[in-house]
Amino acid sequence: MPETAFLPLVDVRWLAGHLHDPQVVVVDASFFMPAQRRDAKTEFGAAHIPGARFFDIDAIADTTCPLPHMLPAPAFFAEQVGRLGIGNDTHVIAYDGNDFMASARVWWTFRVFGHDRVSVLDGGLRCWRDQGLPLSSEEAARTECEFQARFRPELVSNLEDLRKAAAERSIQILDARSPGRFAGTEPEPRPGLRSGHIPGSRNLFFQRLIDETSHCFKSVAALAALYRDAGIDLDRPVTTTCGTGVTASILALGLYLLGRTDTAVYDGSWSEWGGRTDTPVETG
Repeated sequence: MPETAFLPLVDVRWLAGHLHDPQVVVVDASFFMPAQRRDAKTEFGAAHIPGARFFDIDAIADTTCPLPHMLPAPAFFAEQVGRLGIGNDTHVIAYDGNDFMASARVWWTFRVFGHDRVSVLDGGLRCWRDQGLPLSSEEAARTECEFQARFRPELVSNLEDLRKAAAERSIQILDARSPGRFAGTEPEPRPGLRSGHIPGSRNLFFQRLIDETSHCFKSVAALAALYRDAGIDLDRPVTTTCGTGVTASILALGLYLLGRTDTAVYDGSWSEWGGRTDTPVETG
């Protein structure tokens, strides 16, 4: 794991002891796939970690783009997180109620905009509940802050980057979707998308990174084995992808735990690539 004052993962006991730290802001980044038929905002209103603010990845996004929850402009991101009471000195703790969707996406997004004071709650809301820690339905008081965003383009991949990588096999591409979606044997959850994967990409289903009992990330040794088994050379850079750039961020977080702090996420992911007619697709 990289040596940093702000570790990428914190556990529930650490957070319980820092809930009243004025430099800590907790955000609930919960997001659910359409087939799950759950409403993250409603669930947040009913029960959340005390003091948490809801981070809506569909609202703090480029809402002019037809693709879902694409990265916003730096100025818009800065304005929106400032309204949540987050400044450049804030330690942001992101959690969710759905196996790191989309707390890892929020972690990656803050890093994209130059903010390394960000961590993910390991095990999320489920682990918090399992430990019998308090929940609240009250809206948190907040004071608006000034946030200065510094965009890091090296952490973001776009369509042209992936076209080049697929043609030249110059970058390792790792897909977080389920094996069936990757192979093209299962339909995509969003209509209008072709089935299959980007040529030359590898597959590592994001749920394999998560321990089924604790709902936390697996050990560093176990993670390293999973990436190697997927055909990834951990000494070379990786770009991660998925359906909409959400679970790709989970793979990026796993790689960060292994020392790869330079992983880029393909923001458009399969919603962009699989929704076009001019991009090559492989199956199997």
